[in-house]
Amino acid sequence: MQTNDNSSQMAPEGVGAGPGQARARRRRLRKEDVVIVKRRPMKQAIGGTVVGNFMEWFDFGIYGYLAVVMTHVFTEGLPQQTGLIIMLLGFAVSFLVRPLGGMVLGPLGDRIGRQKVLFLTMGMMALATALIGLLPTAAQIGLWATVPLYLLKMVQGFSTGGEYAGATTYVSEFSPDKKRGYFASWLDVGSYLGFAAGAATVAVTTIIAESVWGETAMADGAWRIPYLIAIPLGAVAIYLRTRIPETPHFEEDEDDAPKPETADPMFQRLGIGGILKHYWREVLIGIAIVAATNTAGYALTSYMPAYLETEVGTTPTMAAAATVPVLIVMALCLPLIGRLSDRIGRRPVYGIAVVATLVLMLPAFMLMHVGTFWAIQGALVLVAIPVAFYVAISAAALPALFPTASRFGAMAISYNVAVALFGGTTPVFSQGLISLTGNHYMPAFYIMFFGLLGGVAMLCMRETAKRPLLGSMPTVESEAEARRLVRDQTENPYIDTSTMPLQVITQAPAAAADNADVKTAAAGTTKVD
Repeated sequence: MQTNDNSSQMAPEGVGAGPGQARARRRRLRKEDVVIVKRRPMKQAIGGTVVGNFMEWFDFGIYGYLAVVMTHVFTEGLPQQTGLIIMLLGFAVSFLVRPLGGMVLGPLGDRIGRQKVLFLTMGMMALATALIGLLPTAAQIGLWATVPLYLLKMVQGFSTGGEYAGATTYVSEFSPDKKRGYFASWLDVGSYLGFAAGAATVAVTTIIAESVWGETAMADGAWRIPYLIAIPLGAVAIYLRTRIPETPHFEEDEDDAPKPETADPMFQRLGIGGILKHYWREVLIGIAIVAATNTAGYALTSYMPAYLETEVGTTPTMAAAATVPVLIVMALCLPLIGRLSDRIGRRPVYGIAVVATLVLMLPAFMLMHVGTFWAIQGALVLVAIPVAFYVAISAAALPALFPTASRFGAMAISYNVAVALFGGTTPVFSQGLISLTGNHYMPAFYIMFFGLLGGVAMLCMRETAKRPLLGSMPTVESEAEARRLVRDQTENPYIDTSTMPLQVITQAPAAAADNADVKTAAAGTTKVD
């Protein structure tokens, strides 16, 4: 395929050609251009990806709900507030390594394939999680115990730097255009069910261990059990990752990729520098939206156990009992919100999330301090509402910002920079703000600030619902749908052939004049004069 310039958008037919000059346009779509994804391989692909996110967030659930116990285990001898910040910093450290993982694994996924990198990240994550359960404690080696803990959290962070970016890229490329919001939302269903499973595992382990070995059972060694349970779960997840196929869009890109020296940047596999040069605006939009999503998301999940125990005064079991049902119900609602975004668009759903953040977050944190079980659960529901609207469409909306040839790398940069700076640091910054000001509601203001930034980004992003992914052919579920799309492509407002790797046809001036009434779908309907 050749292009007539190096811009990221193909000009409509006749644009840029003076009188007597040749005019260029992309040829029309044919049925064989359209990608048809059958339901069975699509379910297999999405299911194999979801288990990885389940495993990742299972660890987050364990670490979040064991944070106070592990403070005694790994920082014995230090004041509890200092020790807790050290443990939350261990959580933040894993996120600070994510951009490095994204910079290495993202471009690698654009070169060798999504499936291979997702298999690698799953193996690294499962191994690191299991090894945490075997670490020595401060009672054995002093404060040096935090060093191997931090190192393993860094391994997790490095692997996760490719995991979510790769998983969102994978499911978005395997989903049909009209239902991408629905199918991609299942990825985060796995995320939040994984966190709920981790929290529930800690709660059940605590109840059983304390009933058998006494009140100090968790600090005495039972804290290791949830991490060791991750070993069989990791083995299953790795096995399932070996069975998922490569995405049809990556394989198509492999077959049809143009040579770099003649390629439009949209169809060229760019490195980090090229991504930032050509797609810096989309990267900034992604960073702002991810920051808004994850400050609220990690406040609800990873930080909430420590907040409820230290600031509200609940027990770990009560915190888990209040949180787990909310997370399960929220997770089950994500496909419904994803389907809604397929109908009304991604931007309106993001708008609902932003407004809900600004309206509900402060009342939610105020309600928590009533201190009763039902007040806490009600407060968590209020926090979960904006989180659900954010995360339900993340796997569909964020990858669609970038073209197929560089999607994995661009997603890895924007997602991991935002999560490292603003998402994973939410627990330690929130706790630090409380310690600095003495105000228990500072986490709410922190989340609301990033919600405002997310609202600005939402207004700047283009709508991507029902449209083919940039740099790819349309994706449908059946032969009949493919035929209809090709037949009606000129009138279809969601079809823009300038974003597809179609052959460019150059017309002589006379031929162009003879075809003055021909319409092209590249950037709408254009008539050649």
